[in-house]
Amino acid sequence: MADLLIQINREKGGIAGQIAAELRDAIRGGRLAPGTRLPATRDLAADLQVSRGAVVEAYEQLVAEGFLTSRVGAGTRVAPRTPTAPGAPPASARRDPGSTGVCGGYYGHRPTSPDLAHFPRQGWLAAVRHVLTTVPSDALDYGDPGGVPELREELAGYLCRVRAADVRPENLVVVGGVAQGLSLVLHVLSRECDLSLAVEDPTSINQVPLLRRAGARLVPVPVDEEGLDVRRLAGEAAALVTPAHQFPTGVVLSPSRRAALVEWAHAGGRLVLEDDYDAEFRFDRDPVGCLQGLAPDRVVLSGSVSKALAPGLRLGWVAAPPELAGAIRRARGELDLGSPVVDQYALAHFLRTGGYDRHLRRMRREYRRRRDALAAALSEELPRVRVKGIEAGLHMYLELPDGWTEQEVVRAARELGLSAEPVGPMREFAGPPAVVVGFARLPAHQAAEVVHGLKVRMSGQKIDPGGRLA
Repeated sequence: MADLLIQINREKGGIAGQIAAELRDAIRGGRLAPGTRLPATRDLAADLQVSRGAVVEAYEQLVAEGFLTSRVGAGTRVAPRTPTAPGAPPASARRDPGSTGVCGGYYGHRPTSPDLAHFPRQGWLAAVRHVLTTVPSDALDYGDPGGVPELREELAGYLCRVRAADVRPENLVVVGGVAQGLSLVLHVLSRECDLSLAVEDPTSINQVPLLRRAGARLVPVPVDEEGLDVRRLAGEAAALVTPAHQFPTGVVLSPSRRAALVEWAHAGGRLVLEDDYDAEFRFDRDPVGCLQGLAPDRVVLSGSVSKALAPGLRLGWVAAPPELAGAIRRARGELDLGSPVVDQYALAHFLRTGGYDRHLRRMRREYRRRRDALAAALSEELPRVRVKGIEAGLHMYLELPDGWTEQEVVRAARELGLSAEPVGPMREFAGPPAVVVGFARLPAHQAAEVVHGLKVRMSGQKIDPGGRLA
């Protein structure tokens, strides 16, 4: 193991960041060669006379950035070098533009994708081990298609505590993510009537085919700085909204609009479908409570761990009024008999022991750093690009200056490793050119370099294969 020369200014604060910066510079400068094994976090903390948590945070940050690798039993080592052009993130962070899905979107990395390098592997592994050593054998049999009782109990408590929801375990159905949850809800509703569904405009193009396949006739309703324009709603049977952080514009549904939407639902016996996809990540203030808490008899709340943990877990939930929840549970049983049992028990354990809350607090701090760094770099290098929406989530909505096209910006951003999508295909109503970019996988220290690369590309300057201006 390497003895490390690390200098810390204790008066400056931010010890974890200082350790990470020192190690990063040592790796870049060649003082720490690829494959070098670093001291255990406890040993380095003792050498530096700092808390072990600061060293753990520094190591985790550098693992996420690709400077270090960490495996159980093998320790933490300097990662192999991968030559990249200046301003380009590691190849593992790039998006394959050829990996298109059948719905016209992308499999894999999207602007709303979290940084999967921060997935809490050790905590999740501990939860799975606990499950496999404690649950009775009968628990692995076919179970309630609505979800294991332990998980529904923990989710109900979590949603009431964190999202101000009005939820009981019996009104929850565990599903394979928000997409499946919405499909099941619409499938049940379309049996009873010709289902006209008001949707926000602009909205995610990845959702549109799913909603139509589930039997909904979509009615676009414009979004402005206060969210969905409730005044434009008419006789639709239901409305699908993202009130805590609208995708893609990033605005919050205003208090007056929230009240008007609930009134619209009550007046016509209608339903509001609430997609609470990234509400835990509000950076400038506490997040607003979910809409469902205001009208649990009229609002169906959908959420998942896709943004908080990983989309690949395929774990989500639907909270609905009692009769509708029962119909959704029956539909889930008819579809595929329910979600994987071991993962459900593992998530219940992760929630119960506080692992989920600890992970969210850590990622909230990290994503805020990354968003702030990207916003500052845009303000410095590209002041004509307007950052819109609240400080929240995993994506940023950018209105473009005159003369810039969405496709050109998206192409340039993807060349630099940024996940980006044009907003034009997401809307029916006209609006200024804009793109949505994901910042969750862009380390804060790379933001300025990437934005400078975007500036160079959009100014028409050429870059040679070595990454230098030609």
